[in-house]
Amino acid sequence: MRKLVGYLRLMRPINCLMMASAVLVGAALANPSNIGPSWQNLVYGFITGFTLTAASMSINDYYDREIDAVNEPNRPIPSGLIKSKEALASALVLTIIGFAASYFTNTFCLVTSVIAWIVFVAYTTVGKRTGLPGNFLVSACVAIPFVYGSIAITNAIRLNVLVFASIAFLADTGREITKGIVDIKGDKTQNVKTLAVLYGERKAAVSAAAFYFFAVLLSPLPWIFNLVSVWFIPLVAVTDVGFVASSLFLLRDHSRENARKTKKTVLLWFITGLLAFVFGTVR
Repeated sequence: MRKLVGYLRLMRPINCLMMASAVLVGAALANPSNIGPSWQNLVYGFITGFTLTAASMSINDYYDREIDAVNEPNRPIPSGLIKSKEALASALVLTIIGFAASYFTNTFCLVTSVIAWIVFVAYTTVGKRTGLPGNFLVSACVAIPFVYGSIAITNAIRLNVLVFASIAFLADTGREITKGIVDIKGDKTQNVKTLAVLYGERKAAVSAAAFYFFAVLLSPLPWIFNLVSVWFIPLVAVTDVGFVASSLFLLRDHSRENARKTKKTVLLWFITGLLAFVFGTVR
């Protein structure tokens, strides 16, 4: 039982559900009227989003095991609950499942899923120590599921989906920079060149807040270009206020503990943002 719990913690089910749900949101934004007839592609898309995210989490923890031994010693691998080879084996199985599901969707989806997987592996093996470029790679992985959903249901990338993917990219970059403040102690020991390590917590907090604000600035575009309905407005307003409040909170106190709280809170604004676009498809 403890082993099963260890694998679940390794996979980070909440993150997996968020990415899988992002695929469904991307599909709904692309063509809400075609959701019913294309239900099979949506199921495959959900499976791909969930399993490839789970695989990437396992690969990440494998390569982060030394850093986590300092920053997060209770994680499954450094705590000894899951062996390193077991983490890689689970990642391989999950990857095969994800690619298979994308193959059964369409060729464009298979190519997109392979690209997404390559981007994340590039981040984990090379990009992670580069700081901001590595943050961009992670944010690309967060944005791709929305695009994937559009491809799964229309075999094309729709404009409204692209706008939301851009917002997700900016917001997640801010969160990754915030995470760099949290992990600064372990990152220094491993020569990971995050903004916090290179320029200090304060400048990193300013940079993170800037990306949150840029995401907020893009949020009115779907409404301005008539890409969503009026139901989009209340939830996106909550999301924007949340991002601004979190930014100010981080700027006022850019300590490691406060950055950890901000990183967790930002996930809530991700969820409300997702819901804003979901409800925005209702005409």
